[in-house]
Amino acid sequence: MLRYVVVSVFGGLLLGFLDGLINANPYAQKLFEVYKPIAKSSVNIILGFGIDILYGFVLAGLFLLLYKSLPGQTMLLKGLSFGLIVSFLSVVMHVFSQLVMFKVPANALVYMFLTGLVEMLLIGLFFGLTLKK
Repeated sequence: MLRYVVVSVFGGLLLGFLDGLINANPYAQKLFEVYKPIAKSSVNIILGFGIDILYGFVLAGLFLLLYKSLPGQTMLLKGLSFGLIVSFLSVVMHVFSQLVMFKVPANALVYMFLTGLVEMLLIGLFFGLTLKK
C-alpha cells in the first residue's frame, strides 16, 4: 500500500511536470494561440498539481487493476501497453473532440497527439517499472 501511495504521488508530480513542459513552452504557446480568447490569464499551479496527483492515484490504481490483463511479459511491456491504452482513452479522444468542436490548426492537433502520446507512454513506463503486483 505504501508503494502505491508513493508511486501515485510521484506519478502525479511527473504528470504535472510533463504538462508544464508540454504546454508552457514557446512553441506550444504559439500553437495554442487559437485558445487565447477563452483561456485564463493565469494558471493555478497548486490546483493543477493537485489534480495531477489525483490522476496519479487513479492511473496507478487502474494499472494495478488491469495488470494481469495487460499485454506483455515484462513490467516494461505492460507499462507501454498501459500507456497506449490510456493514450487512446484520453489523448486521442481529446484531439478528436478538439477537431470536431473548434477551428484548431492541424499542426496544433498533431502536437497535442504526439506530446500526449509520449506523456502517457512515459507515465505507463513509470508505473510499469515501479509498481510491482
